[in-house]
Amino acid sequence: MENSLVIIPTYNEKENIALMIDAVLSRYNSAHLVIIDDNSPDGTAAIVEEYQSQFQGRLFLEKRNSKQGLGTAYIHGFKWALQKGYEYVFEMDADFSHNPADLIKLFNACKNGADMAIGSRYVKGVNVVNWPMSRVLLSYGASKYVRWITRMQIHDTTAGFVCYKSSLLSKFNLNKIKFVGYAFQIEMKFKAWLLKAHITEIPVIFTDRSRGKSKMSGGIINEAVFGVLKMKVSSLLGKLDI
Repeated sequence: MENSLVIIPTYNEKENIALMIDAVLSRYNSAHLVIIDDNSPDGTAAIVEEYQSQFQGRLFLEKRNSKQGLGTAYIHGFKWALQKGYEYVFEMDADFSHNPADLIKLFNACKNGADMAIGSRYVKGVNVVNWPMSRVLLSYGASKYVRWITRMQIHDTTAGFVCYKSSLLSKFNLNKIKFVGYAFQIEMKFKAWLLKAHITEIPVIFTDRSRGKSKMSGGIINEAVFGVLKMKVSSLLGKLDI
């Protein structure tokens, strides 16, 4: 995983962050990791700082003043990655719903020609563990809905486990990314698709968090449902900034 940066946004992830740091950086000796922390009141950032001496030059912390949303955290990380010159840029969650062992699969896909590799729950059936059926149906239905509206040939349109080549990221106007919640994931894929990027889906198993609390909310769902429609209409009218 040479020249790779993993971006993990955090808000109240003290129960997971030390384990995740070790899982990523001990497994992949050449990878780097940046934590984007939104002023977690539980002290997540302080735990990261404790580990920086152990992984000197490989573990970085960007502290923000308040909780500003998943999308803005990733945009912060993307800009940081491009400024530092990384070739492969990953996004993943801190709660082990994304298995660090699967990072190499996404890396290899991009190294072998993909511009964007998606860790997909739905490209081969439904690969989700420990979710209630209601949430499985919501997530799977959302991806089907987005695929139908946008016409993207992507099965897991809401996936948050992704590797980008920096050559693709640099084509985005990152200041024009509109969504801040989980709809951010849809927007990035849609704009990559409009850019005719080579997008591939790698089957992974998604396991629901066992520690900490989910950040899902009704507002996030509404943003995804109605935002997708607005985004598609804007693209048809030629008014969508990429």
